Order: sequence, then structure tokens, then C-alpha cells
Amino acid sequence: MSRIDAKFAELQAAGKKAFVAYVMAGDPDYDTALEIVQGMPGAGVDIIELGLPFTDPMADGPTIQLAGQRALETGMTLERTLDVARAFRKTDDTTPIVLMGYYNPIYSRGVDKFLEDAKEAGIDGLIIVDLPPEEDEELCIPAQAAGLNFIRLATPTTDDKRLPTVLQNTSGFVYYVSITGITGAAEAQAVDVAPEVARIKAKTDLPVIVGFGIKTPDHAKNIASVADGAVVGSAIVERIGKGDSAADVLAFVKSLADGAHSA
Repeated sequence: MSRIDAKFAELQAAGKKAFVAYVMAGDPDYDTALEIVQGMPGAGVDIIELGLPFTDPMADGPTIQLAGQRALETGMTLERTLDVARAFRKTDDTTPIVLMGYYNPIYSRGVDKFLEDAKEAGIDGLIIVDLPPEEDEELCIPAQAAGLNFIRLATPTTDDKRLPTVLQNTSGFVYYVSITGITGAAEAQAVDVAPEVARIKAKTDLPVIVGFGIKTPDHAKNIASVADGAVVGSAIVERIGKGDSAADVLAFVKSLADGAHSA
């Protein structure tokens, strides 16, 4: 059982929804980012999404694009992103870490080398935005064989014909993108999300977590109430971009986690 599977089993036993928080590795700098990541479990985060900085983040809005630029300007690389996970694992061996990003840096490193290093660093799952199911042999299948969950995105445009293809080799959980568009662009609405989550859950036993467009504790509560949990990224990254201290960022994260957990 992976750390992700274990976490969902634990949450289910407690009757709780999951709260997933995203931050960009190395934003605004390595030490501050690591402090925020290390503080997340104490702030109520169940699963950490660690962004891999990349120069052309096609699924991300301005907030996360800028975070990636800030991180790259301070010298963040794939290796240093894995170093964040390694440092985190020195004090926490249970909280799952999902690496979220794009395929180019992984391809450049070499898939076998990357998977070996990611597993050693304590990464539990991958969300690779620009690898569709048609490319499963490229990374998805090798990742699963290496013991890493490969988490797929489903969207409002994933129709019933496409959905089985999307779910075919997915593990860990399904990430439902609540809006059509980029991260941070619009607000998710529970009334729109609920039937879509139900449609996906009719086709899979995996938990369905909803992200994109969740900005406040009330949002997190409302969305988590119709899914297995909620993901917040841009709203957290925005606080980091404004120069909030790690303590202030974590206080905001805790308010979001409390919202999701109250669902």
C-alpha cells in the first residue's frame, strides 16, 4: 500500500475529507519553500503537491507561472526539487508527496534515472499535465512499476467516451479539474462539480479530489462536501508571491484545511 493509499484509508476510517495543498518547489527561495512544506502536515495538509518549476507551464495561470519563474531564478532544478522531498522525509515518513509538473525535465533526465531518484527521495505520486493516456508507455506504466502512483486529470470536457481511457492506468486518486481553463482563473462551484464527481465515481473506486478555482476555507468546505477532498494551489502561491512569511502562509493553509475537514 502506497502512502497515498494509506492516507485515504486513514481519512475514510475517520470520516474525513482530504485536503491537498500545492506549492512550487523553491518559491520564493529554497529555504522558505522547504519551511512551508515542512510545516504543512502540522497545518492539516493530508497530501502535499510539490510543483516542479518549468519554463512553459501550459496548464497554469499567471500566479503559478510567476512562482515557477521565481523558483527558476533562484536556481531551482529537478534535482533541487527532489532535495526538498529528501529534506522533508528526514522528519516525516508518512505524509504523501505528489510531484506535479511537465514531462520535459523528466525526459531530459531520463525516465529510468528520474524514477529511481524520485522513489529514493520519497516521492509517492506523479501528476504530469502534458502526458495524455496515449503516452502511457512513456512514463505512466514505468512509474507504476517503480511503485509510484500516476494520477490523472479529468476535466469538464472528459466525456463518457473518453473517461475510461483516462481512468485506465490511473492510481492513487483522480484529480478532477473543476473548471475549463488554467489554474487560478475562475471559482469552482459545488453545484457544477457534484454531478461530475458522481459520474467519475461511478466508473472507478479511486478517490476523486477536486482542484482549480478553490480559494477560501468556505470554498474548500463546499467542494470537499461533494468530493473526496479539495486541492488548493494558486490561493496559497499568491500569498507566497506577495511576500507573506512562512508562518502566515501556513496559518492560511490551516484555515483552508479546517474548511475541507469540516465538510
